[in-house]
Amino acid sequence: MIRFKGCGTALVTPFREGEVDYAALGGLVRRQIDAGVDFLVPLGSTAETPCLEDGEKIRILEEICSCVGGRLPLLVGVGTNSLKATLRNISVVDSLCKADAYLVVVPYYNKPTQEGMYLYFKEIAAYTDKPLVLYNVPGRTGSNILPRTVLRLAEIPNIVAIKEASGNIAQIREILEGRPEGFSVLSGNDDQTLELMRLGAEGVISVASNIAPSAVAGMTRAALGGDFDRAASLDKSLRPLYDGCFVESNPIPVKAGLSMMGLCTPQMRLPLTTAVDSTFQTLKPIIDAL
Repeated sequence: MIRFKGCGTALVTPFREGEVDYAALGGLVRRQIDAGVDFLVPLGSTAETPCLEDGEKIRILEEICSCVGGRLPLLVGVGTNSLKATLRNISVVDSLCKADAYLVVVPYYNKPTQEGMYLYFKEIAAYTDKPLVLYNVPGRTGSNILPRTVLRLAEIPNIVAIKEASGNIAQIREILEGRPEGFSVLSGNDDQTLELMRLGAEGVISVASNIAPSAVAGMTRAALGGDFDRAASLDKSLRPLYDGCFVESNPIPVKAGLSMMGLCTPQMRLPLTTAVDSTFQTLKPIIDAL
């Protein structure tokens, strides 16, 4: 089983005139590879996946795979709030033979019990032999998977990691201390990555690395190597970017930042809207400094 560590970038989906800009997407992916990130995460929440059509998702994966050429692992988002829909997503991606592993979010809106979450993820793990990464983001889903449930799921051989974006350090520490060997914990919040890696986490699935892939990858690489002085220095330089990426709902600010760098337009799909002027004003000195 693949073990995810270091910096994985939660890729944005660039748009132009309302359509997916596949040329810009290819440029973004090649930039990530050149910067030395460790893996890529397409079709997550940063990709505005709920607003993508099935055909667009397939073309996005095809474009990414043609750029990556097997050089980096792909952790593909497939989670929904319906078991059947999630399994259907896996079947579609499996037919492309493109994913190295699947990122599965805690079901949103339904507000399942802990037992419901356990059974949901257990069914998904039984459906595929590929590795699964759990994704806990209560601020978006309305549900929080508790450590005891995560640790039960961690005993299933192909459930290999969790992206933890609860922001609850005590909760994440409990997972770190109780996890079986080989189960990875990845930060889902850029501003907590270094703190969690000091506690033993393996890395981050990052929003900020869309803009500064080399710096975020360098920070996680230093931490994994035990050089926490260098990691702390890089983390300090990135702190303004972490904050700037969330002055509006993700990925509104990060797309604004990428547009200022000439890498894609700042366009979003409703119900998300293009960044307001103050967001551009906030990000400009941050990007200039980086």
